[in-house]
Amino acid sequence: MVWAPEAPSTPSRPAGDEVAALSRLQVLRLLDSGPRGLVEAEAESRLLRHGENVLPGRRPVSWPRRLARSLRDPFTMVLLALGVVSALIASWGTAGVIVLLVVASCVLRSNGEYRADRSTAALRELVATTATVRRRASEDAEPWEREIPVDQLVPGDVVKLGPGDLVPADVRLLRARGLTVHQAPLTGESAPVPKRALDLPEGDDHLCRQGSSVVSGSALAVVAATGADTMLAGSSAAPARRPSAFDRSVNGISWTLVRLMVIIPPVALVAGAVLRGRGLEALPFAVAVAVGLTPEMLPVVVTTALARGSALLARSGVIVKRLAALHDVGAIDVLCMDKTGTLTRDRPVLRDSIGPDGGPDPEVLRWAAINSFWTLHLADPPVPDSLDEAILLGAPDHGDVEGVDASPFDPVSRISCALVRDGEAHRVVVKGAVEPVLERCTLSPPDRLRAARLADRLAEEGLRVLAVATADRPADRPAVHRLGEERGLRFAGFVTLADEPSPEAPGALAALSRRGITPKVLTGDHPATAARTCRDLGLSVGAVVNAGELADLSDAELAEAVGRATVVARCTPEQKARVVRALRARGHTVGFLGDGVNDLAAMRAADVGICPRGAVDVTREAADVVLAAKDLAAVDHAVVAGRRSTGNIVTYLRIALSSNLGNVIAMLAAGLALPFLPMLPVQVLVQNLCFDAAQLALAFDRAGPDVLRRPLRLRPRALLGFVAGFGALNAVADLVTFAVLTWVLGVQGAPAFHTGWFIENMLTQAVIMLLLRPISGVSRPLGLATGALAAVGLLLPLSPVAGAFGLVALPATSYLWLLAVVVLYGGTLLVITRRRFRDRGRRTP
Repeated sequence: MVWAPEAPSTPSRPAGDEVAALSRLQVLRLLDSGPRGLVEAEAESRLLRHGENVLPGRRPVSWPRRLARSLRDPFTMVLLALGVVSALIASWGTAGVIVLLVVASCVLRSNGEYRADRSTAALRELVATTATVRRRASEDAEPWEREIPVDQLVPGDVVKLGPGDLVPADVRLLRARGLTVHQAPLTGESAPVPKRALDLPEGDDHLCRQGSSVVSGSALAVVAATGADTMLAGSSAAPARRPSAFDRSVNGISWTLVRLMVIIPPVALVAGAVLRGRGLEALPFAVAVAVGLTPEMLPVVVTTALARGSALLARSGVIVKRLAALHDVGAIDVLCMDKTGTLTRDRPVLRDSIGPDGGPDPEVLRWAAINSFWTLHLADPPVPDSLDEAILLGAPDHGDVEGVDASPFDPVSRISCALVRDGEAHRVVVKGAVEPVLERCTLSPPDRLRAARLADRLAEEGLRVLAVATADRPADRPAVHRLGEERGLRFAGFVTLADEPSPEAPGALAALSRRGITPKVLTGDHPATAARTCRDLGLSVGAVVNAGELADLSDAELAEAVGRATVVARCTPEQKARVVRALRARGHTVGFLGDGVNDLAAMRAADVGICPRGAVDVTREAADVVLAAKDLAAVDHAVVAGRRSTGNIVTYLRIALSSNLGNVIAMLAAGLALPFLPMLPVQVLVQNLCFDAAQLALAFDRAGPDVLRRPLRLRPRALLGFVAGFGALNAVADLVTFAVLTWVLGVQGAPAFHTGWFIENMLTQAVIMLLLRPISGVSRPLGLATGALAAVGLLLPLSPVAGAFGLVALPATSYLWLLAVVVLYGGTLLVITRRRFRDRGRRTP
């Protein structure tokens, strides 16, 4: 008889300790619920009363708050300090332009981040975590189960849990089979914790908290608390995500430049005072020089480039959950993956059943089918195991056997178990990987060795091999099965299945190889099976490693072993994670593609976790990139988008820092050599403002072939070396301009000198933006930006507002000489950059 509440009421929210002390029936009564679930109308009413099942404080940052937060950027803080200094010395023009730069940078950055976050939030709703809930249309209607977003859960809802599910709220177990839960986010326990649906509570074994995840087994539970009332909401806030490698690289570059900006004004002032006798009147110029070194648009370009790449990927169904992950995808040089569902179709086909003597034995298939049938029905996993489905599809009727208890496949022990009643007798039926099953069997050493060799021979044919064993249960023992107690089994034989290779896999693997990405297969399958599949797909196998052989190796030895291997077989979840960490220790950028709960540890250990949209909840939540399907071609699309975005960011940094450093060096040198300032502060700042506006187009640039051919990472040391070399070349061009202006054209007055150098700077900046890039076409935004920059440089001195900026019209011969300098500089730059990018390949900074 199914219990139901006598009359509808409005249950109060029970405290966690109150639920913990109650029996199952008492909890259901307290929550005014029952095993058949809530009526839809009552669930909607409770949602209005209790609110959505979301943790407090997880709301998007508003645009005004984001604008205020952008002022904490290191460049912005230094610019504001320089603006204050300019205002204190009444240099209002300098202060005004600095304020304009700060406002433009903050508004553009805040707007870009706000739009990117809104787009990401909208995309994440496509893969929002759901829960399987049991509800009814009316009091008398039969219950049905369906998926709903977890934020729609209410106290009293009855939910189903299975491997890979996130526990959607604080729940009290009503029924559980082989349930183990990973609750490290709450308790710090690294190992899964077993849970039982006890009627008389003991401790908290019968409770599961929001924030934990199901590792194995299945359960039926009632929601006891949601949203702000959960234990997770009441605990301290979760720690912020550690900065990614990309964040650390950008921050390192930023603070290096900030230090230079702080040093330049005092150095310029002291040098001017000692060599030229200048006092505080040179302070605005020193401030302007420091501002000229600043890539104010760096945060804007980074956000724009990554958000644009993410938006383009979203059109093909690939969702990037955090923008910095797009850079990490482009930097991947090792991609780890499982075999099943990636290199092969996730639809194995039953081949044969073989007895211990190596001959056909239909009885083995019968016991395997019994295990599969009752595992699926009693354990009730949310997604049926494909191996169990294949066995049942190819097996005959397994007879009149009644299931009593079952434990689904456990990725750690690598077995599944069913307890059945065959007539009056109880029998344990175990199925799983060869080694753990044979370990549980009573076999003599020769028989064990013979069975292992038979399994190896079958695996070498490319077959997946499952071992089957049984044991009679004594009649005087209670008919309750506990996973891990399977010992003294009788070996029945093997069941073999064949995986159909994915037709798309060979082409996708070849494309990844052309991108400089090395695939590594981490699988629980037999080494020979995995190696055979890889060879059939045209993948160079190289070394094949059994994960069990790696346990005694040190971290350095493990890194060396897996570095040579293409296939690491017989992997447990923790062994997959250790392999990933070892590869990272060797300096690789590692991506991990997985979809199951057994892939979670490895995904968290990788630089970037990738999963398909159909992955289990906990894996999908932990992933950085979510694919429309488990398809290597989609990974290749994500890699291309990541490299394009990173390439545009690197190009911006190269151009902005090289030109800025060259101009600063030239201005400091000329300031000491000339009797007047080489450029007025307002001219420096206006020039810098034009540069910044034009360089925004680099976020929309086209990627050259070298960008897509090899992994691309932001390396601060290599970048700063590049900037130093080309910055010096840019400074030489400026010094040549000084020589032309003073010695060839005989310019004596400061206004004419300022104008000539202003024009040369604007033209050389346009040339740098076109040439200091990988070999590729010119995008329309970049063409318009460089054309506008050159037009401003040539036309501003001729305009009516030229006098406001201290600029004057020059003779026609001056323009010809300046153009000659620009052409000479452009030719030199073209030769150097083309030789660098074409012959040596792009050295990724």
